Amino acid sequence: MLKRLNCQVTVVNNGREAVSAVASQHFDGVFMDVQMPEMDGLAATAAIRVMNPQASRHLPIIALTADASAEQRQRCREAGMDDFLSKPIQLDDLRRLVERWS
Repeated sequence: MLKRLNCQVTVVNNGREAVSAVASQHFDGVFMDVQMPEMDGLAATAAIRVMNPQASRHLPIIALTADASAEQRQRCREAGMDDFLSKPIQLDDLRRLVERWS
């Protein structure tokens, strides 16, 4: 879907790969699935924020999750995520977030 919005996309398979990618490349934003193998999105986001707190605070990290509960939103915020998108993802909602954080 991001490619349909003319975004360049890097896909990783788990939270550890997400942390590694952010450490080694420049990104304008991150869409982070909350439930991933090896390291979930909450732990990956917290690790990214700790790596370089000054620089990573300027990196928008958006949660992607099927759990749209208030408790899940709070956990995402506490991990350092900036915004939240619940699944199933609609193109208009994705566009709105890309525009908001770019």
